[in-house]
Amino acid sequence: MSGLPDPAPVVDLIEAFRRSKTLFTADAMGVFDLVGAEPAGAAAIAARLHANAGAIERLLDGCAALGLLEKQDGIYRNTPVAETYLRPDSPHSLGGYIRYSNRALYPMWANLEDAVREGSPRWKQTFGVAGGIFDGFFRTPEAQRDFLMGMHGFGMLTSPRVVAAFDLGGFQRLADLGGATGHLAIAACERYPQLESVVFDLEQVAALAREVAGRSAARDRIQIAAGDFFRDPLPEADLYAVGRILHDWPDEKIAALLARIVDRLPPGGGLLIAEKLLAEDGVGPVSANMQSLNMLVATEGKERSGGQYQRLLESAGFTAVEARRTGVPLDAILARKPALT
Repeated sequence: MSGLPDPAPVVDLIEAFRRSKTLFTADAMGVFDLVGAEPAGAAAIAARLHANAGAIERLLDGCAALGLLEKQDGIYRNTPVAETYLRPDSPHSLGGYIRYSNRALYPMWANLEDAVREGSPRWKQTFGVAGGIFDGFFRTPEAQRDFLMGMHGFGMLTSPRVVAAFDLGGFQRLADLGGATGHLAIAACERYPQLESVVFDLEQVAALAREVAGRSAARDRIQIAAGDFFRDPLPEADLYAVGRILHDWPDEKIAALLARIVDRLPPGGGLLIAEKLLAEDGVGPVSANMQSLNMLVATEGKERSGGQYQRLLESAGFTAVEARRTGVPLDAILARKPALT
């Protein structure tokens, strides 16, 4: 073996899905909720979950090895990470997105080879339905809410850094298109006291946005409006925002949306984009490459570099395009409509 490269990167990738599935299974069985409410031993947890005692102990030990549980004198309790991001009653919970990853993405990724060969998403192949996330998988209000609150957990991590990436103090009204729970609008209004905002999303999402925004200290400056940003009139604003929206679509559909936005903006108005940014050569960061493959199996879209977004934006009529890394899972781009001269 002397002189051979270290096989650790390959071995790590061989085993990577096992770590994910351990988290997914523990979440699906309710381990973190149960242990968070009352630390217990493996036998007691197995009895409450109607699971095999020996098998549940292996799962619990696996979670402890991953840093999700602590084990002391045979008693398991959540680590601070699990308490914050895995308890369903935590305001920062990522549980909804974990369950979406387990029930939807994990099965679809099994068909990644076919997605690469055909260049199309795998909803029909995997689940027998042609629709995407809302039409094909989240067919109940409960499932949709669970997913949106999982995305809200991600938004709580990313939106404060996105709205701080540029000085937005000169804008007066923000329209967050496809804003879901309104986490970006909330973060913006809480940071910039002069700013008013409107969260614009489909009717079935708007009710949840009203609930979440109502808990913000800036709630009096946040409105909720229902509509489809591809078809309905856009709310009036001098700053539009799209977070994790553009990566869902091919270039031609993005161009259509950007045209609607630039037409609605006043001269000098802006567009704030929150997306993962690829390096200009398309290689890295790893999370952006993995998300781009995720978009392949789940949507019509992909991740892009700052330069690719700049070309799309300039073709639509925007200028002064600037991209910035934020240090969190989403980066930020700010573009402006030319001012009158």
